[in-house]
Formats: sequence, structure tokens, C-alpha cells
Amino acid sequence: MQLCFATNNAHKLSELRQLVGTTINLQSLQDIGCSVDIPETGNTLQANSLQKATYIKEHFSINCFADDTGLEVDALGGAPGVYSARYAGEPVNSVNNVTLLLKNLRGISNRKAQFKTVITLLIDDNDPVYFEGIAKGRIAEEVNGSSGFGYDPVFIPDGFSRTFAEMTDAEKNSISHRGKAVQKLVNFLINLT
Repeated sequence: MQLCFATNNAHKLSELRQLVGTTINLQSLQDIGCSVDIPETGNTLQANSLQKATYIKEHFSINCFADDTGLEVDALGGAPGVYSARYAGEPVNSVNNVTLLLKNLRGISNRKAQFKTVITLLIDDNDPVYFEGIAKGRIAEEVNGSSGFGYDPVFIPDGFSRTFAEMTDAEKNSISHRGKAVQKLVNFLINLT
């Protein structure tokens, strides 16, 4: 099956290609000739993922899926949430986002957090299908590790003492929010064939 993943994020694309394996011929926005930075103006992760997938479906007439991911921190009332990528403002910068997060959590003992991914799949003229993945954990006191991207250097998943950025891609993908959502997506697609 051929599908477009509606993202310009090379890290996400690489991660997804590892997760789907050879089951799906995964195309990027670049592969289909889309150079537009698709807006994300929704108030929820689901709204943003639907917005991106709908844009591709309407403008390129191909089957596609899009995701949106947020980091939800208990002590910050669920922030940064849907605004995770732009937490420290524009331009988007992961280092600035992580720095601001650690600053806002300074002196706070409750460091519980979760990553949440929502994927929207649009195939043919069918209604959207949604897949969700959650990874629970906590925010570290400082940055650790050099793998991954975004908040990975400060997110320690439950049951581990290392951040996502200290894990191999295979380790992270087996327990991550995106990995869980993508596995649901792949299972759904396998059942279609």
C-alpha cells in the first residue's frame, strides 16, 4: 500500500519508516511535491492531524495520514500540549522549548507527564480514522542523551531511568506514544488488505 505521511519533519519520517517496515510504501511531502508548511490551527491534537491530512487529500488526491503530538505535563495543567512545538514561541526551536519547560518546572516535585500522539488516516472517500498512542513518564531535572528530537532529552518513560534521547531508536519505538499509535495504524491497514 502507498501512503503519504503529511510531515516535513525528517526525524518523524525516519522514525515512521522504521515502524511501518515494508508493509507500507511511505511517501513524504517532498516525495509528492508538497513544499507548503501546512498550518496547524486546531485546539486539539486530533484537529491538527485532521487539518494536515485533509489538506494533502484535497490538494494531492492521495491516501495519507498525519499526526500531531503533544507533551502534557501535570504540574503545568497539561501544557504545553497542543502547543508543544511552539512552546517557546516562533521560530520553532526544540532547545528553547526544553529550556523553557525546565525553567517552568524548577522547584516543582510533581514531574509527571505524558506524550500523546493522534494519527488521522484518510483513505479514498472514507471517513477519517483516528489512532492514539500515549507514553506516560516524568520530566527529568536536566537534559540527558543525544538521540531523538524535541523533548526526548528530558522525558523519562515509566519503568525506565533513561530519557528517550538515551535510548536506541528500536528501544524508543517499542514503547513510545508514536510507536503505539503507528502500530494501531499498521494493524488497521493490514486488516484492509
